[in-house]
Amino acid sequence: MFVDSARIFVRSGRGGAGAVSFRREKYVPKGGPDGGDGGRGGNVYVVARHTLRTLLSFKYKRRFEAQNGTPGMGALKSGPAGKDCFIYVPIGTQIFIDGNSEPVADLVEHKQKFLVAKGGQGGRGNARFKSATNQAPRRADRGGDNEEKWLNLELKLLADVGLVGMPNAGKSTLLAALTRAKPKIAAYPFTTLSPNLGVVEGERHRSFVIADIPGLIEGAHSGSGLGDEFLKHVERTRVILHLVDLSDETSTPLQRLKLIENELFMYNPKLMEKPRVILGTKIDITENSDKEEELRSFCVDRGDSYLRISAAAHKGLNPLLKTVWSYFRDDQ
Repeated sequence: MFVDSARIFVRSGRGGAGAVSFRREKYVPKGGPDGGDGGRGGNVYVVARHTLRTLLSFKYKRRFEAQNGTPGMGALKSGPAGKDCFIYVPIGTQIFIDGNSEPVADLVEHKQKFLVAKGGQGGRGNARFKSATNQAPRRADRGGDNEEKWLNLELKLLADVGLVGMPNAGKSTLLAALTRAKPKIAAYPFTTLSPNLGVVEGERHRSFVIADIPGLIEGAHSGSGLGDEFLKHVERTRVILHLVDLSDETSTPLQRLKLIENELFMYNPKLMEKPRVILGTKIDITENSDKEEELRSFCVDRGDSYLRISAAAHKGLNPLLKTVWSYFRDDQ
C-alpha cells in the first residue's frame, strides 16, 4: 500500500538532574561537594533513506520518544545521556509542525537528517556551585525540559519525468513499456490508484526516473478523484509527459488536453512552466483525424513537442525517448 502522508507525535528526553553529594571517606569526614552532572536528554531526528518508498509504517506507530538523561551521581560521576530516537522516512519527505502550512524541512538526499525535538540539558551537580564563599553548596539543577510536538509528514516523489493525463490514457502501459516496473494495467479507468515509479536505463550508465500519476479528472486540483493527493507528486518532476487518448470519442483530444492543463494550473501555476511533451496515445487502434490535427497544431503553435505513440504496440517509443533525453543533456 502506498501512503504519502502521516501524522506523528514526537517527544525528546528530559535532562537528568544534577546530584547533591559530598565526599565521604575514611579520614575525610568533611569532604567537599562531589555531585556529578545529569545526562543530556535524547534528541529526536527524522532521517531520509533511499530504501523506503512509503509512509505506511506510520499508520501503525505514531509515537516516537527519546530516552531521558540519567541523574548525576556522587564521586563526580555524570549520568549517561539518553539515547537519541531516529525516525526513518523515504527521500522526498517534507516535515511540517502541526498547524503550520510551511515545511520546516524537506529531505531530498539519502541519510539527510533533521532535528525535530531537542533533548533537555543535563542538570549541574553541586560540585559546579562550589566557591570561595560557599564550600558546601547543596544546590543542583533539576535538568532541562524536553520538547514534544505533533508533526505532519508529506511525501512528494522524486522523479525526473511525470506522466499525467485522464484515466485510461495509457500511462501505466507506457511506464511498463519503458521500464521494468509492473503497474496494474486494465482497460478501465482508475486502474492506477497510487503513483508508480520506474527507471529508464540509457547508455553510459545514464538513467532517469518516471512517475506514473493516477488519472486526473475535472476538479482534480480541489480534490475530485483524489486529484490534489496525486498532483503533489508532479511538483518535483523536471519534465511532464501529458498523455491524450486519441481513441476516446467522448470529447476532442484538444478539449481533454486543456481540461488537464487547467487542473495543473489551478493546483500550482508553476507546473505549467515545466517542459512538456504532449503524447497522442493508442495510435494502433485509431486513425489520423481532423480532431487530432487540431491538437497537434495547437501544441506546435505554442512550442510544445507533439508525438504519436502506442505503448501497447511499442510504436513511437524511440522518438519519445530521444526527446526526453534531450532535456537531460546538462547531466551528461
